[in-house]
Formats: sequence, structure tokens, C-alpha cells
Amino acid sequence: MRSQSPWAQRTARLSLPGFCRHLALASAAIAAVTSPALAHKHETAAPVTIERQGSFTVGGTVIGDPDKATLACDHGFVEYQIPVKARKTALMLWHSSSAQVWQNRWDGGEGFQTIFLRRNFPVYLWDGPRVGRANWGCEEYPYKPVPGRDQGNFIAWRFGPEYQSWYEGVQFPTGDAEAWNQATRARYDEFDTVENAVLQADAAAKAVDRIGPTVLVTNSAGGLRALATAIKSDNVKAIVAYENPGFVYPLPENGEEQIPAGLYGPIYVPKEDFLKLTRIPIQFVWGDNISTSKIWAPALARCREYVDLINRHGGKAELLVLPDKGIYGNTHIPFADLNNVAVADQLSLFLKEKGLDQ
Repeated sequence: MRSQSPWAQRTARLSLPGFCRHLALASAAIAAVTSPALAHKHETAAPVTIERQGSFTVGGTVIGDPDKATLACDHGFVEYQIPVKARKTALMLWHSSSAQVWQNRWDGGEGFQTIFLRRNFPVYLWDGPRVGRANWGCEEYPYKPVPGRDQGNFIAWRFGPEYQSWYEGVQFPTGDAEAWNQATRARYDEFDTVENAVLQADAAAKAVDRIGPTVLVTNSAGGLRALATAIKSDNVKAIVAYENPGFVYPLPENGEEQIPAGLYGPIYVPKEDFLKLTRIPIQFVWGDNISTSKIWAPALARCREYVDLINRHGGKAELLVLPDKGIYGNTHIPFADLNNVAVADQLSLFLKEKGLDQ
């Protein structure tokens, strides 16, 4: 009998889920040492056909003396692309870092913006008031450069447990210095307060009403803002929130305790407003390596509780943990990871199941 190779001996001992994970990690390792130039050389996707594209500002207010001196401010900014033979429901991509994370993979490959244009969805990129291309605010807000944020982002975005110590199998091109340079610069200044979340939700609701039927696709603190937006506009048809740490709750009744205030909310609304969230499908999506994260392990636990809360009130919320679907190595921003097509396929499946891909 011919002796087995070390590889065959090892795989023979693995269960099917373990074997699949082993293959996923091996594929990630191969991708990590592949240069962007080589990766792009083998991408042969056809050109994207756009029927129209453009941008607009929406919402906001005007301060000052209308007869002498004014300032138009606190509006949002929308960039859009409409493909030929577009589907009826649009996707509004709502970041909590910068619009760049929707436009490209970390290595420069196609991001969700292009992937879903190829899938015939109208795609809208959103910068909320005071953020990115909508940064002209109605109040002063000083910017303070803080050395150490790069290292903090590395850990918070779950590239690794410590700076430059990568998770095994992480879906990031770890050997590509330019990819890390792009990732660490993919940030705008944020305003993570309840007041700012409400300000952004007000403008976003006006944007959605101008767009028409829309699925809000969000990341991180963008999810809190999207939940607040869905209360304000009937044109929000669903929310898909990647790693959302903040939630909208009904005002406590009968001596119920409030959730302690944190960096990402919570926002409390009258119960009749909260119940509006039960009318639409909501999917919360989480990546890999969460159990080892002091930041995200408790956030995922809170998210599970929130899904139960929504559904106890008759809602249609669900939790998708990517490793449970055999998708491994994803960071806090899975739609920019090397396996973002597999992540996009899960979104397409959700849209199809909910009848939002007509």
C-alpha cells in the first residue's frame, strides 16, 4: 500500500467543515503573497455599462441673516451610478470610514460599488453631513491629529490582535505594503454622537425619498444611522448592516432599564417609531476572529439580543455570521476584503429571498 503524503494524512483526519476551513486559509495565504499587479492581470471582467451617473447634495439648512450673509450647511452628498437595465430597488452604501471602502478591495480589485453595478443594481454612495464630501457643517468642529490611530485601526478593524501581527488566514493582502497604506488612509473624521446620528438620518431620509425604494447597506456606526433613517422614510425597504455596534430602542416602559450610553448610541424613540423597524427585513452581518476581540465580541452579543428584540415585536431581523457559511478570515470591513465576491453573494441571496432584486 502506497504511503500517504503529509498533506493527505492531515486532510484525512479533518472533518468536512474543518477541511473547508483549511482550504479557505490556504487560499487566503496564496492571495496574500500575490501582488496586485498579478492579481489584476488575471481579472478579465467585461466593461461596466452605465446609463447615467452624477451626484447631488440633499438636506441641510441655512444659517445667518438671509438678507445679508448666509451659509448653506449640514447637507449630505450622494454619488450615483445607474446601470443599463437597472433593477427597481437601489443600494445606498453607507460607510463609517470613507467612501473608498465601497469602491475597491484592499488590493485595488473591484469593490461593492462595481460588483453590484454588474448585478444591475443602481448604486448610491453616501457621505452624511459633516463627513467627506459633505463636510461643510453648521457648527465648529475642530480636528485633532492623534498619533496612534493607525495602530488602533489595525486592531479595531481586526486585521490582527496586535499591530502588524496578522490573523492567520485574514482576507487582506498582508504582503502588500501599498494595500496597508491605502487601508490606513481610508478614513474621514467621524462624529459618533447621538446628535450627529440623528442629523445624518434626517438628511439620509431626504436622500432616500429622492432616490425611491432603497436598501441601506452599511458598515459599523453607519448601521445606527440607517436604523434611525428607516423610521423617517418609507422608501427604506431593507437594511443590511455589516458589524453594527449601535441600535435604536423603544423608550423604556414600566421601569425598564435603559441601555447605558456608549460610543455608538443608543438612540431611544417612541415605541410606535421603533415598531416601524419591524416592517422591513434587516440583516446584521459579522466577520471572523470576533471571539478574540475585546471590542467586537460584546458588540456581537448585543447584536444577537437586538435581533431577538426586533423579532419579539413581530420583526424580520436576522444574524449572518460569515464563518457559519464557510466564509473565513473577514475583517471589520468584509466588503473590501479579498473574498468580497463571496460576501457579495450573501447579499445577493438576501435581496433575492426578500424580493428586492426585481
